[in-house]
Amino acid sequence: MPDSLRTELIWPGKYDDQGNLRPVERTILPFQVVETVNESKADREASQRDFFTKQAQDRAWRNRLVWGDNKIVMSSLLPELAGKVNTIYIDPPFATGQDFSFPVQIGAEELIKEPSFIEERVYRDTWGAGLGSYLSMMYDRLRLMYELLAPDGALFVHMDSHVGDYIKVLLDEVFGEGGFRNEIVWWYWNKFEGNVNHFPRNHDVIYYYAKSDKPRFKHCFEERESPMKQIRRKWDKGKGRIVNVKGEDGKVEYVESTQRRVDDVWRIPMLQPADKTENVGYPTQKRMVIAERIIATTTDEGDLVADFFCGSGTTLVAAETLGRRWLGSDLSKWSIQVTRKRLLQTSGCRLFELQNLGHYERHKLASNGHGAWERYTKFILDLYRAEPVTGFKNLHGKKARAYVHVGSVDSPVTMREIRAALEEAQKNGAKEVRFLGWDFEMGIHDLTTELQDEYGVKARLVSIPKEALEVGDPAKEQVRFFDLNYLEVAHELKGKKLTVALKDFIIANPEYLPDEVREKITKCTDYVDYWAVDWDYRDDTLHNQWQSFRTRKEPKLETKASYAYEKAGKYKVLVKVVDVFGNDTTKMIELKVG
Repeated sequence: MPDSLRTELIWPGKYDDQGNLRPVERTILPFQVVETVNESKADREASQRDFFTKQAQDRAWRNRLVWGDNKIVMSSLLPELAGKVNTIYIDPPFATGQDFSFPVQIGAEELIKEPSFIEERVYRDTWGAGLGSYLSMMYDRLRLMYELLAPDGALFVHMDSHVGDYIKVLLDEVFGEGGFRNEIVWWYWNKFEGNVNHFPRNHDVIYYYAKSDKPRFKHCFEERESPMKQIRRKWDKGKGRIVNVKGEDGKVEYVESTQRRVDDVWRIPMLQPADKTENVGYPTQKRMVIAERIIATTTDEGDLVADFFCGSGTTLVAAETLGRRWLGSDLSKWSIQVTRKRLLQTSGCRLFELQNLGHYERHKLASNGHGAWERYTKFILDLYRAEPVTGFKNLHGKKARAYVHVGSVDSPVTMREIRAALEEAQKNGAKEVRFLGWDFEMGIHDLTTELQDEYGVKARLVSIPKEALEVGDPAKEQVRFFDLNYLEVAHELKGKKLTVALKDFIIANPEYLPDEVREKITKCTDYVDYWAVDWDYRDDTLHNQWQSFRTRKEPKLETKASYAYEKAGKYKVLVKVVDVFGNDTTKMIELKVG
């Protein structure tokens, strides 16, 4: 029941029917490693990764970039990191009209990427019931962040004028009023707001809260525009205060100052669209110096910094640059892609891992009421706009003249599944089967082509989009299903030197691109945003040992890569391609180095 002696914000759902504060739902899932970047040979040998989660067993810290709902991410981190994060800086959504579209490179062209279903769903969940749903979302996450913070840890929350005052009241409740340290004003004088009937809004605020009354804090300084003459001052222990310094003649002494101590008004220009050095075109991106200043004043080298709304990855890049350990998460696949590329451009970037939440699909489907197998297959079929069928073992639905097979939520679609479904389809006179899967067995594309010829039944491989996890009612909501892209990689081995090249890449659903963009595509690799190679794949996880990707500054993509092996032997090479929609495609090459 709300405390009648305390002032607090109340919204529908904060308390249950008995007047008890609703606890934060704590879903704990395992983390699964999907890619490691910049791992040395020694680190790889020492890691001894778990068969299922691909997590390293050597207990050494690895920086982490996690795709998933940050509420589940933080809950899952608590058993490992409760009371251990030194600083958290978040820039959560705070505008009711937030735009999730931003430019992406397609060859030499720049396309405005529209928001994904997940991004639109997050927006609806956050603002669907007005301010109350936003406060509920933030309240749960702030409580989890408080638990993750070290005893002397700090939280910085970036806001603007839309909801900042409400968030401050929530922070007072979570941290206690004694936790408040500063309301930092970021003043950007270079923003043009046009002809408005109010004073131009040229600042954001950053709320700084500490978990204890003795947080770690180091003052920082910035250069003045021009030197300034100041009175020299010192601390007088006897008087217990600062006093002016006087010379032997009794006159006050002056000193020329070229720096000033940073106060709570930060005079930093905002990023401009024309800036291609730091600006990656992400709509919520902030200046790097803001994150650097926050990290430098509240942490030491080796401390742990986190950002659970990491967006374009600015906080993580700043932490990497300053030699801090870091952890970031976001629900947008494209955010993860943009952040990975920015980290790879950071000089001397250390080892980091890309992770997903294990069993995330099963959990989300169960929480949305689609858990049992019969409900699950019907849900996927409804979402794909297919009709359920009965009397078959491996065929679950039908769309137009094509039968549909729905893959398990916990495992990739295998060649055994495809063979069994095609055999059943052949016996029943079917001409086409579409295989819907969350993931597919490695190298399945080429082998499926052979099975098509063997059974005389067309097989179409279709990825179930992650956006499906957010759907409550498939009759009212629609998501895009993508066919599996086709990737062909050429390779040449001369002695112990291997060269691989992107030979062909067919994007399965070019119709999702605007006509004017498709007309300007000149080669297959224009659809590739990023690709990476693991020269010694060991059936564990992709170890990113070489990569090429597009940026606003350098849109050109390298299409060949070479590697010299030290020892003879049998090797597997894994090539991973990420297309302009953020979808992954892999290709494995097996070879013998003489």
